[in-house]
Amino acid sequence: MALAGVRVIELAGLAPAPFCGMILADFGARVIRVDRTKGAMTVDTQARGKRSVALNLKNPKGVAVFKRLCVQSDVVLEPYRKGVMEKMGLGPEDLLKENPRLIYARLTGYGQSGSYAKAAGHDINYLAMSGLLSMLGRSSEKPYAPLNLVADFAGGGLMCAFGIVLALLERSRSGQGQIIDTSMVEGAAYVGSFMWKSRSLGLWNRPRGENMLDSGAPFYDTYCTSDGKYMAVGAIEPQFYQQLIKGLALDDADLPAQMSVSDWPQLRQTFTRVFATKTQAEWSRIFDGTDACVTPVLSLDEVLSHPHNQARGSFFKDSQGEISPRPAPVLSRSPAEPCHSRDPFIGEHTRSVLKEYGFEQAQIEQLLSAGIIECNEAKARL
Repeated sequence: MALAGVRVIELAGLAPAPFCGMILADFGARVIRVDRTKGAMTVDTQARGKRSVALNLKNPKGVAVFKRLCVQSDVVLEPYRKGVMEKMGLGPEDLLKENPRLIYARLTGYGQSGSYAKAAGHDINYLAMSGLLSMLGRSSEKPYAPLNLVADFAGGGLMCAFGIVLALLERSRSGQGQIIDTSMVEGAAYVGSFMWKSRSLGLWNRPRGENMLDSGAPFYDTYCTSDGKYMAVGAIEPQFYQQLIKGLALDDADLPAQMSVSDWPQLRQTFTRVFATKTQAEWSRIFDGTDACVTPVLSLDEVLSHPHNQARGSFFKDSQGEISPRPAPVLSRSPAEPCHSRDPFIGEHTRSVLKEYGFEQAQIEQLLSAGIIECNEAKARL
């Protein structure tokens, strides 16, 4: 796999950092998640392919163990607010002094500088600060966040993984590590670069929810079918729009012009009425094989059984029977090989990882008896 041989130390956190670590693990990196001791359970649902070490970082001996892990690793991934790692003596200056080749990835909402650097927040706050939230929502309605996808995962976890790969590539030339400052505000904004760069095209001149790509246009929206499901329509180009009209069995001569914005409400009413006359399956049969840009809105449970997704193996079931997306993109020679076994328990691999990093058995037992580490191999065997 592409990242085979890369060692990553991931400090346990919430959604964005675990996603970043999972991406690295999917593509071959050996990711060790460092959990807190005395933790009953983890909230990390993106631990695929990772190993878990339970370590007390509030104790100087635990800090020393962590430093030893980092000396022999390529990447450290930390999701804490500005200053937390420095208080423990584990800031980038401390760790890069021990290992100049280390990639120190910091993933936070607001970044490591600025007046909000130490402020709490969540995806909706970062999305708001990026400018993008102001553009998301239906006409005459308040802005709404599209789940916690844009800032947490696209602008956060995915952007951080991209930064890590860039830093690893650069290190292959320079031999030096570096610090990655991933701000979810800036990451989300960067993902949304098209919104800024396309303003001169007039795509966003109207109020929120009244433009072509934000649900304002009737030919770029979703419609309810007779069985209560939905079809997604994205027939922007004239040739695709004509195929949409044909599939709906409408006469173009009876309809207003596609780009007559003032007539969009009337056109939407027509599309709504027609789509409601057939089931999702019936509309899918009509539009499959055409260039009308009409597709069924699939639920998370339906994606696995769709013929196209089946043909590509786009989704898979793990050993627990849970459906997951296949890692993307697909590399021809060194594709990702996601782990199908269950996620690790907290501290399940503490003993084996420490041995791998050169700790003697007697040292491990001392750390265990002192409460510096926890080992949960027995729980894993249950």
